[in-house]
Amino acid sequence: MTRLRETLLENRTIVQPNHANMLDTAHGGNVMKWMDEVGAMSAMRFAGETCVTARMNRVDFESPVRVGDTALIEAYVYAAGTSSVRVRVKTYRENLTTGETQPTADSFLVYVAVDDDWNTVSVPELRVDSDRERKLRDEALAGENGGD
Repeated sequence: MTRLRETLLENRTIVQPNHANMLDTAHGGNVMKWMDEVGAMSAMRFAGETCVTARMNRVDFESPVRVGDTALIEAYVYAAGTSSVRVRVKTYRENLTTGETQPTADSFLVYVAVDDDWNTVSVPELRVDSDRERKLRDEALAGENGGD
């Protein structure tokens, strides 16, 4: 079994002009791509297998990330099925000099573990041991159904 905290990943990208739309903010498609990549890495860390995107439940864009800002993407596994892995992915605008963050996007993705022939493979059970892990899992479960 893999602990939830072992699946916690974050990545940062400085938003460049080539990432932007005509309003000089990160294009939503780029943000979704970054979210999918970090989510997949979290799923693969959990599963110990290659994982492919099966579903992006929804993406809620709360505020923009401007050119020159840093997009901080955080992901963690909050549930697993037989071969599927459910991952919460949150995006923040981060001020690198102060560490201050502001939520910008939130999503819930499902990945499926596959072998080299693209056949589904089993994933381990998710362990949730600490209060922090329980809180993260419970927030994700409530949020994926619109209750967050």
